[in-house]
Amino acid sequence: MDVTPVIPKGKQVLTGYGAGAFKINNESIPGSLFLLPDRAIAWSAAEPFTAESLRSIYPYLENVDILLVGTGKDMAFLPPDIRAELKAKNIAVDAMSTGAACRTYNVLLAEERRVAAALIAV
Repeated sequence: MDVTPVIPKGKQVLTGYGAGAFKINNESIPGSLFLLPDRAIAWSAAEPFTAESLRSIYPYLENVDILLVGTGKDMAFLPPDIRAELKAKNIAVDAMSTGAACRTYNVLLAEERRVAAALIAV
């Protein structure tokens, strides 16, 4: 039985990650990444991430309901002010390890949710 989620055509699917890069639709992109269903954007963030690096993606969040933050190899907590700022924009945010964020992004994308992922390369 195939359990691969069915992703609509034209979407940015995470097909792999590791060694400091991500694979989007089987194309390798080095470094940290901000991912939307229709595009991937280089993101200048590193472990540990900072509030400023996360705020740099705010201009891209207009059509986003859920923001996943991949915090690196390990899960890290987001600062309370970041959570409050995103809540004020009606955006649910969840921080988790980068691997977990990659997997969750693909599931939400398959459900055609308005999701974005800010991913620190591991």
